[in-house]
Amino acid sequence: MLKLDILVLPVHPDDAELGCAGTILKHVNIGHKVGIADLTRGELGTRGSAEVRDTEAAKAAEILGLAVRENLALPDGFFENTKEYQLKVISVIRKYQPEIIITNAYHDRHPDHGRANELVEAAAFLSGLRRVETFDNEGKQQEAWRPSHVLHFIQDRYIKPDILVDITEFWDKKIESVYAYSSQFHNPEWNEDEPQTYISSPDFIDQIKGRAREFGKSINTKYAEGFTSRKILGVDNLFDLR
Repeated sequence: MLKLDILVLPVHPDDAELGCAGTILKHVNIGHKVGIADLTRGELGTRGSAEVRDTEAAKAAEILGLAVRENLALPDGFFENTKEYQLKVISVIRKYQPEIIITNAYHDRHPDHGRANELVEAAAFLSGLRRVETFDNEGKQQEAWRPSHVLHFIQDRYIKPDILVDITEFWDKKIESVYAYSSQFHNPEWNEDEPQTYISSPDFIDQIKGRAREFGKSINTKYAEGFTSRKILGVDNLFDLR
């Protein structure tokens, strides 16, 4: 069994790269095992295709140094917070037994983001109940597992963060992982017949940079990523605060 320290459960391929790639890179760099399980293949996206996104996600995984990346193939745009989909998410949580889960924002411009947040939060709790039964690919019953923390990255809509992570050292690598999705973001060489979108505008990446600079300023560093938590967070030592 591959046990992860951090499991990121974003609804679309590229959500993790935009929302927490710097944090992923930072924790991989200090020796933690980090993986991503995308909930959908992003098949409703205006540009590219599910197959293209699969290839792009694999390229981004190499850049990020992930221990594993998989896709649950829930229906993009039409999944709900139901028992059927909760069990799929519970199964992947139990498979990797992460200490920390990171997922989408509470609410956002894209309705999938908020629904994914609710789905993952519910699954993370239910995963700790032994009477909720799930089975691995070999038909063996999985052990109950509940992560210590569920964090949510901040996406298009501003949400006040509960915690900020300095990612200055990893900013360039984060942007490299974002641009692995050449079908989605600004790319003059992409098929000109496909329509431009909100995120394919060159201004979009500038907005991502602006947010990271804003968060960085709050902790006296250049770039940072923000996260929220429904659980109150604590530190062992006040001198760990920045």
